[in-house]
Amino acid sequence: MIGGLAKKIFGTANERRLKTYQPRVKAINALEPEIEKLSDEELRARTQEFRDQLAAGKTLDELLVPAFATVREAAKRTLGQRHFDVQLIGGMVLHEGAIAEMRTGEGKTLVATLAVYLNALTGDGVHVVTVNDYLAKRDADWMGKVYRFLGMSVGVIVHDLSDEERANAYACDITYGTNNEYGFDYLRDNMKYELAHMVQRGHNFAIVDEVDSILIDEARTPLIISGPVDDKSDLYNTIDTFIPTLRPEDFELDEKQRTVNLTDAGNEHMEQVLTEAGVLVEGALYEAQNVTIIHHINQALRAHKLFQKDKDYIVRKGEVVIIDEFTGRMMPGRRYSEGLHQALEAKEHVQVQPENVTLATITFQNYFRLYGKLAGMTGTASTESLEFAEIYKLDVVEIPTNRILQRKDEDDEVYRTAEEKLAAITSEIEEASARLQPLLVGTTSIEKSEQLAQYLAKRGYKQIDFEDKKGIPKLYEAARSGKPSKLFAVLNARFHELEAYIVAEAGVPGAITVATNMAGRGTDIQLGGNVEMRVEQECAALEGEERAAKEAEIRAEVARFKEQAIAAGGLYIMGTERHESRRIDNQLRGRSGRQGDPGRSKFYLSLQDDLMRIFGSERLDAMLVKLGLQEGEAIVHPWINKALEKAQQKVEARNFDMRKNVLKFDNVMNDQRKVIFERRREIMNEESVEETVAEMREDVIHALVARHIPHDAYADAWDVEGLDREVKAKLNLDVPVAAWAAEEGIADEEIVERLHAGAEEAYAARVERNTPKLQRMLEKQFVLQSLDLLWRDHLVALDHLRQVIGWRGMAQRDPLNEYKAEALDLFKSLMAHWDERVTEQLMRIDVTFEAPPSAPMELPPMQMTHPAPLGLAEPVGEQTALAELNARIDATDFASLAAARPAGPERDPQNPATWGKVGRNEPCPCGSGKKYKHCHGVLV
Repeated sequence: MIGGLAKKIFGTANERRLKTYQPRVKAINALEPEIEKLSDEELRARTQEFRDQLAAGKTLDELLVPAFATVREAAKRTLGQRHFDVQLIGGMVLHEGAIAEMRTGEGKTLVATLAVYLNALTGDGVHVVTVNDYLAKRDADWMGKVYRFLGMSVGVIVHDLSDEERANAYACDITYGTNNEYGFDYLRDNMKYELAHMVQRGHNFAIVDEVDSILIDEARTPLIISGPVDDKSDLYNTIDTFIPTLRPEDFELDEKQRTVNLTDAGNEHMEQVLTEAGVLVEGALYEAQNVTIIHHINQALRAHKLFQKDKDYIVRKGEVVIIDEFTGRMMPGRRYSEGLHQALEAKEHVQVQPENVTLATITFQNYFRLYGKLAGMTGTASTESLEFAEIYKLDVVEIPTNRILQRKDEDDEVYRTAEEKLAAITSEIEEASARLQPLLVGTTSIEKSEQLAQYLAKRGYKQIDFEDKKGIPKLYEAARSGKPSKLFAVLNARFHELEAYIVAEAGVPGAITVATNMAGRGTDIQLGGNVEMRVEQECAALEGEERAAKEAEIRAEVARFKEQAIAAGGLYIMGTERHESRRIDNQLRGRSGRQGDPGRSKFYLSLQDDLMRIFGSERLDAMLVKLGLQEGEAIVHPWINKALEKAQQKVEARNFDMRKNVLKFDNVMNDQRKVIFERRREIMNEESVEETVAEMREDVIHALVARHIPHDAYADAWDVEGLDREVKAKLNLDVPVAAWAAEEGIADEEIVERLHAGAEEAYAARVERNTPKLQRMLEKQFVLQSLDLLWRDHLVALDHLRQVIGWRGMAQRDPLNEYKAEALDLFKSLMAHWDERVTEQLMRIDVTFEAPPSAPMELPPMQMTHPAPLGLAEPVGEQTALAELNARIDATDFASLAAARPAGPERDPQNPATWGKVGRNEPCPCGSGKKYKHCHGVLV
């Protein structure tokens, strides 16, 4: 009550915010007479003047008034359209990085030009995001006239462009494109091997059209790039046949450390049998082109010698199922990564499943949060304002209409059965059609739209065939004659390419359009029809005076048709069912009442509808029968509307919780993805990765010694034999490890130093043999390719973990925290394997050619998919977090795991408290000259 009184006195928060824009609106209007006097050249020159002012220190906010006034005048001269005052407010909202909620037909496309132009002045690029290629091309061409007139470049990103064309489009001041194309380009860029081949140049500012459709409806849907789906089952099966032929002296098995490696004799044996079998076609086993074969041999060896059937795994219904080593329970859905699971399948002679081929993935939630500033436009966002604020930090501002809304929204009619409802809808269609009132009938699915189409066909109506263009003239003839046409159009996903044409004619008197989900159609339903669309269709082959005469005729007829439609009551919206989201219902309603036109809307429901079943339609049905409700009668009452709205709110809240829960899990992967992508860019940006490779080699040596010779442990606790084996396997060194260990008073640090010296000497000799220039090229290639392969398998491992982690909740453990902890361990393992993989390959690589290949490294063929929303089978509720675990997770610096960066000059060498997080390979901030991990880092 007090809140209601305060709103009456002070206005709502939205109304108070709108008042803050009025002074700038008046200032823009005051500049209009002055700017109207400028010539085209003088108006265009203002763009460079604004850029000069920015360079001199002015801010975009300070330039807003003159810039908006400039765009308004440019739009008048190029498009013949002048921004209304409410559109100026919409532009200010977009510039502030918020969502402008504007009714259908209020000119959102034109509104965007204001904020786009202002923010493009910085030269950092502005992205305008649309929901399909048609709108991207249409808006880039249509609004591009304004930008080009003002001296700005405009690009458009659509499907099937080459990388060069994409790079040129992104280099423009303003770039139009679809959400899918922007996301896929980002993923593809982070798989390239040279910075010069990347197409995007940053994420400065984006305006998302139909923002609720993209950031809410598609938020749980990941973009996935998959590599070539090669069937490698033959290779796995072939290599598997040779593993049983190995003799005991061909491999070294350490069951304690669970490692197995081929000896020199084993390498020779495998090289011989693989060459004879035709698997090894060219060069020796450890040459660069045979790295994949080595990988498969190692995994097959592990499968045979380390993994036992009915202990580590079982074969069930033709599948290899992992057994949890701690609980002894089966773990369906989990698979070993890096091809190990395929090796086990080959060993057990069951069908070898395709290898993990996901190369990169990201959700729209995390992609659009990359932008420094994000804004959006839609007709329906207020019902999801909480989600926009919580997930994207976006406020929703409702922009008033330019003219007062005259649409009548009537109470719903509720029938007992779907058949009664369809009969009532058809009767209403016949009545409205008889008075030539244009009708838009909204359905919730393709199936429902086609059911209604069949029902209408039985009643003598005929569906328009838009492809042969014969139906539309008949519609015009009926409107001219004043008689109903008995024609109807169907708009759903099956007719996606024709949607603009279908929507454009939905306002013709007597037109009946059956539509599924009217969000993001991009073309307004104008009473009387769409002049531009008719001119495009009917005047394409005409020229000169003939074209001008025909165009004038069309404009006059559309004006007459509009008067007819208004006299009949304007566009009539009929909903055949309530959607689970109020927002979708509002999108449908919002198609009527454009720019102050009259209109009407009503929803027809039955107790058999999906949403009605949510709140006990069976009891309601029994009650209606007792009350004597007759067949064909409907209940109409405002209370029904309120009850439905509450049901929709509950469904919306549940869906929000599910999206929020998915985001929490995806954020774990997103943190790691940022580190990997940033590390790749750093590597590509470096002339040489020689130092990186040297650090990897050093880290491997430290890890090997730490595993076998624990720090400060007695000599009898040392695993000298294991260290000797791993030194040969990982470093390809034949050094007297056992003799070193037998020396009196030797410590682990000295063994590390000797191994490091030996490895450096051996590597230097290898560099000399392969030539430094070629080795530098190979280093960069191996570092990037190894990271990509491991990251690909890591994504799959995380996905499999995510599918089963929800079961931890049954043990009173928070699945999210469990996922964070295991994902962190997997990431640490990835980084350690990266060091080992690169080191092992480079310590063995021998090159048989003298000159590096002239062609740059290229990406394999890729497939872009946008599958069903990902997530857990059941929503995982939040439980009490374990404080200790959270502390460990939250304190983790992912970046330091991948590549440490030097800290700023504010570190005090005498005060470790000022050092912050120090990378283990950084020079120690104390000034000792040692690396942090060998100095103060030892104590951490």
